[in-house]
Amino acid sequence: MSLATVFSRALDGLDAPEVRVEVQLANGLPSFTLVGLADTEVKESRERVRAALQQSGFAFPHNKRITVNLAPADLPKESGRFDLPIALGILAAGGLLDPARVAAHEFAGELSLAGELRPVRGALALALAARRGGLARVLVLPSVSARAAAQVPGLDVRAAETLAGVVTSLLPGDAAVPLPAAQPLPRVPTPRGPDLREVKGQAAAKRALEIAAAGGHSLLLVGPPGTGKSMLAQRLPGLLPLPDEDEALASAALQGLTAAGAEAWLFGQRPVRAPHHTASAVALVGGGSPPRPGEISLAHGGVLFLDETPEFPRAALEALREPLETGRITISRAARQATFPARFQFVAAMNPCPCGWLGAPARVGKSCRCTPEAVARYQGKLSGPLLDRIDLQVEVLAAPAAELLALPDGEGSTAVAARVAAASQRALQRQGQANALLDAGRIDTCCRLDAAAAHFARSAGERLGWSGRRLHRCLKVARTIADLGASECISTAHLAEALQLQRVLAG
Repeated sequence: MSLATVFSRALDGLDAPEVRVEVQLANGLPSFTLVGLADTEVKESRERVRAALQQSGFAFPHNKRITVNLAPADLPKESGRFDLPIALGILAAGGLLDPARVAAHEFAGELSLAGELRPVRGALALALAARRGGLARVLVLPSVSARAAAQVPGLDVRAAETLAGVVTSLLPGDAAVPLPAAQPLPRVPTPRGPDLREVKGQAAAKRALEIAAAGGHSLLLVGPPGTGKSMLAQRLPGLLPLPDEDEALASAALQGLTAAGAEAWLFGQRPVRAPHHTASAVALVGGGSPPRPGEISLAHGGVLFLDETPEFPRAALEALREPLETGRITISRAARQATFPARFQFVAAMNPCPCGWLGAPARVGKSCRCTPEAVARYQGKLSGPLLDRIDLQVEVLAAPAAELLALPDGEGSTAVAARVAAASQRALQRQGQANALLDAGRIDTCCRLDAAAAHFARSAGERLGWSGRRLHRCLKVARTIADLGASECISTAHLAEALQLQRVLAG
Protein backbone atom coordinates (compact mmCIF):
# COMPACT_ATOMS: atom_id res chain seq x y z
CA MET A 1 0.00 0.00 0.00
CA SER A 2 1.34 3.45 -0.99
CA LEU A 3 0.22 6.88 0.20
CA ALA A 4 1.07 10.38 -1.03
CA THR A 5 -0.09 13.87 -0.02
CA VAL A 6 -0.32 16.83 -2.40
CA PHE A 7 -1.24 20.37 -1.27
CA SER A 8 -3.83 22.49 -3.03
CA ARG A 9 -6.50 25.08 -2.16
CA ALA A 10 -10.27 25.33 -2.46
CA LEU A 11 -12.38 28.47 -2.95
CA ASP A 12 -14.65 29.58 -0.10
CA GLY A 13 -15.99 32.98 -1.10
CA LEU A 14 -12.92 35.18 -1.41
CA ASP A 15 -10.91 32.91 0.88
CA ALA A 16 -8.88 29.92 -0.30
CA PRO A 17 -8.36 27.43 2.55
CA GLU A 18 -5.66 24.78 2.22
CA VAL A 19 -6.70 21.30 1.00
CA ARG A 20 -4.63 18.16 1.45
CA VAL A 21 -5.12 15.78 -1.49
CA GLU A 22 -4.34 12.33 -0.04
CA VAL A 23 -3.97 9.53 -2.60
CA GLN A 24 -3.76 5.86 -1.65
CA LEU A 25 -2.93 2.96 -3.99
CA ALA A 26 -3.91 -0.41 -2.53
CA ASN A 27 -4.45 -3.97 -3.67
CA GLY A 28 -8.00 -5.12 -4.23
CA LEU A 29 -10.73 -4.76 -6.78
CA PRO A 30 -9.73 -2.00 -9.25
CA SER A 31 -11.60 1.23 -8.52
CA PHE A 32 -11.17 4.98 -8.40
CA THR A 33 -12.94 6.52 -5.37
CA LEU A 34 -13.00 10.23 -4.58
CA VAL A 35 -14.19 11.41 -1.12
CA GLY A 36 -14.17 14.65 0.85
CA LEU A 37 -17.38 16.56 0.03
CA ALA A 38 -16.50 16.82 -3.65
CA ASP A 39 -18.87 18.51 -6.10
CA THR A 40 -19.87 16.86 -9.38
CA GLU A 41 -17.16 18.78 -11.26
CA VAL A 42 -14.53 17.36 -8.89
CA LYS A 43 -15.84 13.80 -9.18
CA GLU A 44 -15.62 14.05 -12.95
CA SER A 45 -11.87 14.59 -12.57
CA ARG A 46 -11.45 10.79 -12.44
CA GLU A 47 -11.95 10.53 -16.19
CA ARG A 48 -9.91 13.64 -16.99
CA VAL A 49 -7.00 12.46 -14.81
CA ARG A 50 -7.05 8.96 -16.29
CA ALA A 51 -6.93 10.23 -19.89
CA ALA A 52 -4.39 12.98 -19.14
CA LEU A 53 -1.94 10.54 -17.50
CA GLN A 54 -2.17 8.12 -20.40
CA GLN A 55 -1.86 10.82 -23.08
CA SER A 56 1.17 12.27 -21.26
CA GLY A 57 2.99 8.94 -21.40
CA PHE A 58 2.49 7.76 -17.81
CA ALA A 59 1.11 4.40 -16.79
CA PHE A 60 -2.24 4.56 -15.04
CA PRO A 61 -2.55 1.97 -12.22
CA HIS A 62 -5.57 0.12 -13.61
CA ASN A 63 -5.02 -2.88 -11.34
CA LYS A 64 -5.05 -0.85 -8.10
CA ARG A 65 -7.71 0.43 -5.80
CA ILE A 66 -7.27 4.21 -5.90
CA THR A 67 -8.71 6.29 -3.05
CA VAL A 68 -8.47 10.08 -3.13
CA ASN A 69 -9.40 12.04 0.00
CA LEU A 70 -9.79 15.82 -0.12
CA ALA A 71 -9.24 17.04 3.43
CA PRO A 72 -10.74 18.70 5.40
CA ALA A 73 -13.81 16.60 4.73
CA ASP A 74 -16.34 19.27 5.80
CA LEU A 75 -15.11 21.90 3.31
CA PRO A 76 -17.02 21.84 -0.01
CA LYS A 77 -14.82 21.48 -3.11
CA GLU A 78 -15.85 22.56 -6.58
CA SER A 79 -14.48 23.03 -10.12
CA GLY A 80 -11.65 21.19 -11.85
CA ARG A 81 -8.82 22.82 -9.86
CA PHE A 82 -7.96 19.49 -8.17
CA ASP A 83 -7.21 17.62 -11.43
CA LEU A 84 -3.49 18.40 -11.32
CA PRO A 85 -2.98 17.57 -7.61
CA ILE A 86 -4.85 14.27 -8.01
CA ALA A 87 -2.75 13.25 -11.02
CA LEU A 88 0.49 14.12 -9.22
CA GLY A 89 -0.71 12.26 -6.13
CA ILE A 90 -1.26 9.10 -8.16
CA LEU A 91 2.24 9.35 -9.63
CA ALA A 92 3.80 10.04 -6.21
CA ALA A 93 1.91 7.16 -4.57
CA GLY A 94 3.11 4.87 -7.39
CA GLY A 95 6.74 5.81 -6.71
CA LEU A 96 7.31 7.87 -9.86
CA LEU A 97 7.77 11.13 -7.92
CA ASP A 98 9.52 11.97 -4.67
CA PRO A 99 6.80 12.78 -2.09
CA ALA A 100 9.12 15.27 -0.34
CA ARG A 101 9.60 17.30 -3.53
CA VAL A 102 5.88 17.22 -4.23
CA ALA A 103 5.11 18.40 -0.68
CA ALA A 104 7.28 21.50 -1.22
CA HIS A 105 4.74 22.80 -3.75
CA GLU A 106 1.09 23.73 -4.00
CA PHE A 107 -0.80 22.85 -7.17
CA ALA A 108 -4.06 23.84 -8.83
CA GLY A 109 -5.18 23.30 -12.40
CA GLU A 110 -7.76 21.67 -14.59
CA LEU A 111 -6.52 18.99 -17.02
CA SER A 112 -7.63 18.43 -20.58
CA LEU A 113 -7.81 14.89 -21.90
CA ALA A 114 -4.52 15.55 -23.72
CA GLY A 115 -2.73 16.55 -20.51
CA GLU A 116 -2.77 20.31 -21.07
CA LEU A 117 -3.46 22.65 -18.16
CA ARG A 118 -6.46 24.97 -18.24
CA PRO A 119 -6.95 28.12 -16.10
CA VAL A 120 -8.80 28.05 -12.79
CA ARG A 121 -11.02 30.68 -11.22
CA GLY A 122 -9.79 32.64 -8.24
CA ALA A 123 -6.05 32.33 -8.84
CA LEU A 124 -5.38 35.72 -7.26
CA ALA A 125 -7.59 34.88 -4.26
CA LEU A 126 -5.59 31.67 -3.90
CA ALA A 127 -2.30 33.58 -3.93
CA LEU A 128 -3.56 36.14 -1.39
CA ALA A 129 -4.63 33.32 0.95
CA ALA A 130 -1.23 31.69 0.56
CA ARG A 131 0.51 34.96 1.49
CA ARG A 132 -1.71 35.45 4.54
CA GLY A 133 -0.80 31.94 5.68
CA GLY A 134 2.93 32.62 5.33
CA LEU A 135 3.35 30.08 2.53
CA ALA A 136 6.88 28.79 2.03
CA ARG A 137 5.88 26.43 -0.78
CA VAL A 138 6.20 27.04 -4.50
CA LEU A 139 2.84 27.77 -6.15
CA VAL A 140 2.32 25.93 -9.48
CA LEU A 141 -0.59 27.07 -11.67
CA PRO A 142 -1.61 27.07 -15.34
CA SER A 143 0.10 29.88 -17.21
CA VAL A 144 -2.84 32.31 -17.40
CA SER A 145 -3.74 31.75 -13.74
CA ALA A 146 -0.09 32.02 -12.71
CA ARG A 147 0.20 35.45 -14.32
CA ALA A 148 -2.74 36.66 -12.21
CA ALA A 149 -1.31 35.11 -9.01
CA ALA A 150 2.10 36.66 -9.70
CA GLN A 151 0.62 40.08 -8.90
CA VAL A 152 0.97 39.19 -5.22
CA PRO A 153 4.51 40.08 -4.07
CA GLY A 154 6.60 37.69 -1.99
CA LEU A 155 5.41 34.42 -3.58
CA ASP A 156 7.29 32.01 -5.82
CA VAL A 157 4.73 31.34 -8.58
CA ARG A 158 5.53 28.97 -11.44
CA ALA A 159 3.66 28.76 -14.74
CA ALA A 160 2.93 25.35 -16.27
CA GLU A 161 1.50 24.41 -19.66
CA THR A 162 1.16 20.61 -19.40
CA LEU A 163 1.04 17.79 -16.87
CA ALA A 164 4.24 16.37 -18.36
CA GLY A 165 6.02 19.69 -17.78
CA VAL A 166 5.02 19.71 -14.12
CA VAL A 167 6.19 16.12 -13.64
CA THR A 168 9.52 16.89 -15.32
CA SER A 169 10.10 19.80 -12.92
CA LEU A 170 9.65 17.43 -9.94
CA LEU A 171 12.17 14.79 -11.07
CA PRO A 172 15.22 14.29 -8.84
CA GLY A 173 18.65 15.83 -9.52
CA ASP A 174 19.74 16.96 -12.97
CA ALA A 175 16.78 15.28 -14.63
CA ALA A 176 14.49 18.08 -13.42
CA VAL A 177 13.59 20.91 -15.81
CA PRO A 178 12.40 23.85 -13.65
CA LEU A 179 9.17 25.59 -14.58
CA PRO A 180 9.50 29.26 -15.56
CA ALA A 181 8.63 31.92 -13.01
CA ALA A 182 5.25 33.49 -13.77
CA GLN A 183 5.30 37.01 -15.20
CA PRO A 184 2.60 39.33 -13.77
CA LEU A 185 -0.19 40.64 -15.94
CA PRO A 186 0.73 44.01 -17.46
CA ARG A 187 -0.31 46.98 -15.37
CA VAL A 188 -2.14 49.21 -17.79
CA PRO A 189 -2.31 52.91 -16.82
CA THR A 190 -5.80 53.89 -15.75
CA PRO A 191 -7.54 55.70 -18.62
CA ARG A 192 -9.26 58.89 -17.53
CA GLY A 193 -12.29 58.10 -19.69
CA PRO A 194 -14.77 60.77 -20.77
CA ASP A 195 -13.75 64.31 -19.87
CA LEU A 196 -15.80 66.46 -17.51
CA ARG A 197 -15.24 69.35 -19.94
CA GLU A 198 -17.85 67.78 -22.24
CA VAL A 199 -20.67 68.42 -19.75
CA LYS A 200 -22.05 71.92 -20.43
CA GLY A 201 -23.32 73.93 -17.47
CA GLN A 202 -24.42 72.01 -14.35
CA ALA A 203 -21.94 73.81 -12.09
CA ALA A 204 -23.64 72.61 -8.89
CA ALA A 205 -23.70 68.98 -10.04
CA LYS A 206 -20.04 69.15 -11.08
CA ARG A 207 -19.12 70.57 -7.70
CA ALA A 208 -21.00 67.69 -6.02
CA LEU A 209 -19.16 65.22 -8.24
CA GLU A 210 -15.82 66.69 -7.15
CA ILE A 211 -16.80 66.47 -3.47
CA ALA A 212 -17.97 62.88 -3.92
CA ALA A 213 -14.69 61.89 -5.57
CA ALA A 214 -12.54 63.61 -2.94
CA GLY A 215 -14.26 62.05 0.07
CA GLY A 216 -15.53 58.75 -1.31
CA HIS A 217 -19.14 59.85 -0.75
CA SER A 218 -22.27 58.28 -2.24
CA LEU A 219 -24.23 60.48 -4.62
CA LEU A 220 -27.82 60.76 -5.88
CA LEU A 221 -28.52 62.78 -9.05
CA VAL A 222 -32.15 63.83 -9.52
CA GLY A 223 -33.38 65.63 -12.63
CA PRO A 224 -35.48 65.51 -15.80
CA PRO A 225 -34.46 63.32 -18.77
CA GLY A 226 -31.51 64.46 -20.83
CA THR A 227 -30.02 66.86 -18.29
CA GLY A 228 -26.69 65.03 -18.05
CA LYS A 229 -27.11 62.73 -15.05
CA SER A 230 -25.58 59.71 -16.77
CA MET A 231 -22.84 61.87 -18.35
CA LEU A 232 -21.84 63.14 -14.92
CA ALA A 233 -21.80 59.65 -13.38
CA GLN A 234 -19.69 58.27 -16.23
CA ARG A 235 -17.04 60.91 -15.54
CA LEU A 236 -16.67 60.16 -11.84
CA PRO A 237 -14.13 57.28 -12.28
CA GLY A 238 -11.81 59.68 -14.12
CA LEU A 239 -11.69 61.94 -11.06
CA LEU A 240 -10.85 59.27 -8.50
CA PRO A 241 -7.31 58.80 -7.15
CA LEU A 242 -5.48 55.68 -8.29
CA PRO A 243 -5.95 52.65 -5.98
CA ASP A 244 -3.10 51.56 -3.76
CA GLU A 245 -1.58 48.06 -3.95
CA ASP A 246 -3.98 46.45 -1.47
CA GLU A 247 -7.06 47.98 -3.09
CA ALA A 248 -5.92 46.87 -6.54
CA LEU A 249 -5.26 43.31 -5.36
CA ALA A 250 -8.63 43.05 -3.60
CA SER A 251 -10.50 44.34 -6.66
CA ALA A 252 -8.61 42.05 -9.03
CA ALA A 253 -9.19 39.05 -6.74
CA LEU A 254 -12.94 39.63 -6.84
CA GLN A 255 -12.89 40.01 -10.63
CA GLY A 256 -11.01 36.71 -10.79
CA LEU A 257 -13.96 34.92 -9.17
CA THR A 258 -16.16 35.66 -12.19
CA ALA A 259 -16.43 33.58 -15.34
CA ALA A 260 -14.25 36.09 -17.24
CA GLY A 261 -11.50 35.70 -14.65
CA ALA A 262 -8.47 37.82 -13.98
CA GLU A 263 -7.14 37.56 -17.53
CA ALA A 264 -9.71 40.13 -18.68
CA TRP A 265 -9.04 42.38 -15.67
CA LEU A 266 -6.62 45.26 -16.13
CA PHE A 267 -4.78 45.38 -12.84
CA GLY A 268 -4.71 48.74 -11.07
CA GLN A 269 -7.89 50.18 -12.58
CA ARG A 270 -10.88 51.01 -10.43
CA PRO A 271 -13.85 48.82 -11.41
CA VAL A 272 -17.02 50.46 -12.69
CA ARG A 273 -20.26 48.45 -12.60
CA ALA A 274 -23.52 49.69 -14.11
CA PRO A 275 -26.16 46.92 -13.95
CA HIS A 276 -29.44 47.27 -15.83
CA HIS A 277 -32.50 48.20 -13.80
CA THR A 278 -33.95 44.71 -14.36
CA ALA A 279 -31.18 43.21 -12.19
CA SER A 280 -32.45 41.15 -9.26
CA ALA A 281 -31.37 41.37 -5.63
CA VAL A 282 -29.22 38.24 -6.11
CA ALA A 283 -27.50 39.82 -9.12
CA LEU A 284 -26.64 42.87 -7.02
CA VAL A 285 -25.54 41.27 -3.74
CA GLY A 286 -24.44 37.84 -5.00
CA GLY A 287 -25.60 34.33 -4.34
CA GLY A 288 -25.75 30.85 -5.80
CA SER A 289 -24.17 27.63 -4.64
CA PRO A 290 -21.30 27.99 -4.10
CA PRO A 291 -21.84 31.72 -3.35
CA ARG A 292 -20.50 34.07 -6.02
CA PRO A 293 -19.99 37.84 -5.70
CA GLY A 294 -22.64 40.18 -7.09
CA GLU A 295 -22.38 43.61 -8.66
CA ILE A 296 -21.75 45.40 -5.36
CA SER A 297 -18.73 43.22 -4.59
CA LEU A 298 -17.41 43.41 -8.15
CA ALA A 299 -17.55 47.21 -7.71
CA HIS A 300 -15.37 46.99 -4.56
CA GLY A 301 -12.78 49.77 -4.68
CA GLY A 302 -14.61 51.44 -7.56
CA VAL A 303 -17.99 52.80 -8.62
CA LEU A 304 -21.46 51.24 -8.64
CA PHE A 305 -23.79 53.27 -10.88
CA LEU A 306 -27.54 52.62 -10.86
CA ASP A 307 -29.32 54.53 -13.60
CA GLU A 308 -33.12 54.85 -13.39
CA THR A 309 -32.83 53.81 -9.74
CA PRO A 310 -36.58 53.71 -8.88
CA GLU A 311 -37.05 51.12 -11.65
CA PHE A 312 -34.91 48.59 -9.78
CA PRO A 313 -36.83 46.01 -7.71
CA ARG A 314 -37.49 47.24 -4.19
CA ALA A 315 -35.78 44.18 -2.69
CA ALA A 316 -32.64 44.89 -4.72
CA LEU A 317 -32.44 48.49 -3.52
CA GLU A 318 -33.06 47.59 0.11
CA ALA A 319 -30.27 45.03 -0.10
CA LEU A 320 -27.84 47.92 -0.58
CA ARG A 321 -28.46 49.33 2.89
CA GLU A 322 -26.12 47.05 4.84
CA PRO A 323 -23.13 47.16 2.46
CA LEU A 324 -23.40 50.95 2.17
CA GLU A 325 -22.97 51.09 5.94
CA THR A 326 -20.49 48.24 6.61
CA GLY A 327 -18.57 47.83 3.34
CA ARG A 328 -19.19 44.08 3.14
CA ILE A 329 -21.96 41.61 2.32
CA THR A 330 -22.58 38.22 3.91
CA ILE A 331 -24.40 35.66 1.76
CA SER A 332 -26.01 32.91 3.85
CA ARG A 333 -27.32 29.66 2.43
CA ALA A 334 -28.53 26.50 4.13
CA ALA A 335 -25.13 24.81 4.05
CA ARG A 336 -22.68 27.64 3.42
CA GLN A 337 -21.95 31.25 4.27
CA ALA A 338 -19.61 33.58 2.43
CA THR A 339 -18.57 37.17 3.14
CA PHE A 340 -17.38 39.42 0.32
CA PRO A 341 -16.02 42.97 0.58
CA ALA A 342 -18.33 45.62 -0.90
CA ARG A 343 -16.72 49.00 -0.24
CA PHE A 344 -17.90 50.80 -3.38
CA GLN A 345 -18.76 54.40 -4.26
CA PHE A 346 -22.48 54.46 -4.92
CA VAL A 347 -23.89 56.76 -7.61
CA ALA A 348 -27.62 56.74 -8.36
CA ALA A 349 -29.59 58.68 -10.97
CA MET A 350 -33.35 59.13 -11.21
CA ASN A 351 -36.12 61.31 -12.60
CA PRO A 352 -38.11 63.38 -10.09
CA CYS A 353 -41.41 61.77 -11.18
CA PRO A 354 -42.74 59.09 -13.56
CA CYS A 355 -42.99 61.48 -16.53
CA GLY A 356 -39.68 63.08 -15.58
CA TRP A 357 -40.59 66.77 -15.79
CA LEU A 358 -41.54 67.66 -12.22
CA GLY A 359 -40.05 71.06 -11.33
CA ALA A 360 -38.79 71.77 -14.86
CA PRO A 361 -38.82 75.55 -15.56
CA ALA A 362 -41.39 76.85 -18.03
CA ARG A 363 -38.66 77.99 -20.41
CA VAL A 364 -37.80 74.36 -21.11
CA GLY A 365 -41.20 73.83 -22.71
CA LYS A 366 -42.13 70.75 -20.67
CA SER A 367 -44.53 70.35 -17.76
CA CYS A 368 -45.28 67.55 -15.33
CA ARG A 369 -48.46 65.53 -15.92
CA CYS A 370 -48.19 63.34 -12.79
CA THR A 371 -50.59 63.45 -9.87
CA PRO A 372 -49.17 64.11 -6.39
CA GLU A 373 -49.96 60.51 -5.47
CA ALA A 374 -48.00 59.20 -8.46
CA VAL A 375 -45.02 61.43 -7.59
CA ALA A 376 -45.04 60.30 -3.96
CA ARG A 377 -45.33 56.65 -4.98
CA TYR A 378 -42.46 57.00 -7.48
CA GLN A 379 -40.11 58.79 -5.08
CA GLY A 380 -41.13 56.41 -2.30
CA LYS A 381 -39.42 53.56 -4.15
CA LEU A 382 -36.25 54.88 -2.51
CA SER A 383 -36.94 54.28 1.16
CA GLY A 384 -36.01 56.69 3.92
CA PRO A 385 -33.34 54.38 5.39
CA LEU A 386 -31.69 54.06 1.96
CA LEU A 387 -31.76 57.83 1.36
CA ASP A 388 -30.31 58.31 4.84
CA ARG A 389 -27.23 56.38 3.68
CA ILE A 390 -26.62 58.56 0.60
CA ASP A 391 -24.25 61.39 1.44
CA LEU A 392 -25.05 63.82 -1.39
CA GLN A 393 -28.36 64.54 -3.13
CA VAL A 394 -28.10 66.87 -6.10
CA GLU A 395 -30.72 68.33 -8.40
CA VAL A 396 -29.64 68.39 -12.04
CA LEU A 397 -31.68 71.11 -13.71
CA ALA A 398 -32.80 71.21 -17.34
CA ALA A 399 -31.65 73.99 -19.63
CA PRO A 400 -32.92 74.99 -23.12
CA ALA A 401 -30.84 73.85 -26.08
CA ALA A 402 -30.03 77.47 -27.06
CA GLU A 403 -28.43 78.10 -23.67
CA LEU A 404 -26.43 74.86 -23.84
CA LEU A 405 -24.99 75.80 -27.24
CA ALA A 406 -23.96 79.22 -25.95
CA LEU A 407 -22.21 77.91 -22.82
CA PRO A 408 -18.40 77.70 -22.93
CA ASP A 409 -16.53 74.50 -22.13
CA GLY A 410 -16.13 73.86 -18.44
CA GLU A 411 -13.14 72.71 -16.43
CA GLY A 412 -11.55 69.46 -17.58
CA SER A 413 -11.19 66.23 -15.63
CA THR A 414 -7.42 66.64 -15.25
CA ALA A 415 -7.64 69.85 -13.22
CA VAL A 416 -10.49 68.53 -11.05
CA ALA A 417 -8.69 65.21 -10.49
CA ALA A 418 -5.63 67.10 -9.24
CA ARG A 419 -7.70 68.87 -6.58
CA VAL A 420 -9.39 65.60 -5.67
CA ALA A 421 -6.03 63.86 -5.26
CA ALA A 422 -4.74 66.67 -3.01
CA ALA A 423 -7.85 66.59 -0.79
CA SER A 424 -7.79 62.79 -0.63
CA GLN A 425 -4.14 62.89 0.42
CA ARG A 426 -4.93 65.35 3.23
CA ALA A 427 -7.58 62.95 4.57
CA LEU A 428 -5.20 59.99 4.38
CA GLN A 429 -2.47 61.86 6.23
CA ARG A 430 -4.91 62.96 8.93
CA GLN A 431 -6.86 59.76 9.54
CA GLY A 432 -5.59 57.04 7.19
CA GLN A 433 -8.88 56.64 5.30
CA ALA A 434 -11.40 58.53 3.18
CA ASN A 435 -13.76 60.90 4.96
CA ALA A 436 -16.80 58.81 4.00
CA LEU A 437 -15.37 55.85 5.95
CA LEU A 438 -15.00 57.68 9.27
CA ASP A 439 -16.85 55.91 12.08
CA ALA A 440 -18.80 57.69 14.81
CA GLY A 441 -15.91 57.47 17.27
CA ARG A 442 -13.64 59.58 15.05
CA ILE A 443 -16.12 62.27 14.00
CA ASP A 444 -15.25 64.58 16.92
CA THR A 445 -11.49 64.37 16.38
CA CYS A 446 -11.39 64.47 12.57
CA CYS A 447 -14.35 66.78 11.88
CA ARG A 448 -13.55 69.68 14.22
CA LEU A 449 -15.94 72.65 13.96
CA ASP A 450 -15.24 76.23 14.89
CA ALA A 451 -17.64 77.86 17.35
CA ALA A 452 -19.92 79.43 14.75
CA ALA A 453 -20.10 76.19 12.72
CA ALA A 454 -20.94 74.14 15.85
CA HIS A 455 -23.87 76.45 16.65
CA PHE A 456 -25.03 76.28 13.02
CA ALA A 457 -24.90 72.47 13.03
CA ARG A 458 -26.96 72.20 16.23
CA SER A 459 -29.68 74.52 15.00
CA ALA A 460 -29.84 72.90 11.54
CA GLY A 461 -30.04 69.40 12.98
CA GLU A 462 -32.86 70.34 15.35
CA ARG A 463 -34.82 72.25 12.72
CA LEU A 464 -34.57 69.48 10.09
CA GLY A 465 -35.09 66.60 12.53
CA TRP A 466 -32.05 64.70 11.32
CA SER A 467 -31.05 61.29 12.59
CA GLY A 468 -27.62 60.83 14.12
CA ARG A 469 -26.49 59.07 10.95
CA ARG A 470 -27.57 61.94 8.72
CA LEU A 471 -25.86 64.51 10.96
CA HIS A 472 -22.63 62.52 10.89
CA ARG A 473 -22.82 62.24 7.10
CA CYS A 474 -23.27 65.99 6.80
CA LEU A 475 -20.20 66.54 8.98
CA LYS A 476 -18.14 64.15 6.85
CA VAL A 477 -19.19 65.95 3.67
CA ALA A 478 -18.25 69.27 5.28
CA ARG A 479 -14.87 67.76 6.19
CA THR A 480 -14.30 66.91 2.53
CA ILE A 481 -15.28 70.43 1.44
CA ALA A 482 -12.80 71.82 3.97
CA ASP A 483 -10.09 69.48 2.60
CA LEU A 484 -10.76 70.73 -0.93
CA GLY A 485 -10.23 74.23 0.45
CA ALA A 486 -7.07 73.17 2.33
CA SER A 487 -8.69 74.14 5.63
CA GLU A 488 -7.82 72.40 8.90
CA CYS A 489 -11.10 73.33 10.59
CA ILE A 490 -14.69 73.15 9.32
CA SER A 491 -16.26 76.59 9.05
CA THR A 492 -19.88 77.68 8.71
CA ALA A 493 -19.41 78.11 4.94
CA HIS A 494 -18.24 74.49 4.59
CA LEU A 495 -21.14 73.24 6.68
CA ALA A 496 -23.67 75.35 4.76
CA GLU A 497 -22.50 73.95 1.44
CA ALA A 498 -22.74 70.42 2.83
CA LEU A 499 -26.26 71.20 4.07
CA GLN A 500 -27.34 72.28 0.56
CA LEU A 501 -26.30 68.87 -0.77
CA GLN A 502 -28.47 66.88 1.62
CA ARG A 503 -32.17 67.23 0.87
CA VAL A 504 -33.43 66.98 -2.71
CA LEU A 505 -35.77 64.13 -1.72
CA ALA A 506 -37.29 63.65 1.71
CA GLY A 507 -35.54 60.94 3.64
